[in-house]
Amino acid sequence: MSAHGDHDMGHTIAGWTGSVIAILGFTVAGAALVLGSAAGLWAGGILTALGALASWLLHLAGWGKPTGPRPPAHRHWRTPDPTGRQGHPHCLGCRLAGRTPAPIQAPAPAPARAQRHISA
Repeated sequence: MSAHGDHDMGHTIAGWTGSVIAILGFTVAGAALVLGSAAGLWAGGILTALGALASWLLHLAGWGKPTGPRPPAHRHWRTPDPTGRQGHPHCLGCRLAGRTPAPIQAPAPAPARAQRHISA
């Protein structure tokens, strides 16, 4: 059991890397705003966009996670997602990359049981 209890917090290599790069970009842009540097503002904006791109590319490489909680064996943040390279159902990032996995088949309904009518 982790410090967060028995639920999936979504910590992944893709999430951490994208977040760190985006925070660095916001920091550069903030410092450039205080200093009055237009080039620094552009650099901060580009770094922030690179953070989003890095997170998306790592997600596509299998270092992200699908929507919803993961199985307990895959919850460690350094565990790659075994289904990541095929695409995740209901994932905008995977659809933007052209990865559309086969739809998840709903289980077939059970056959109807014959009911007996009891008359009094």
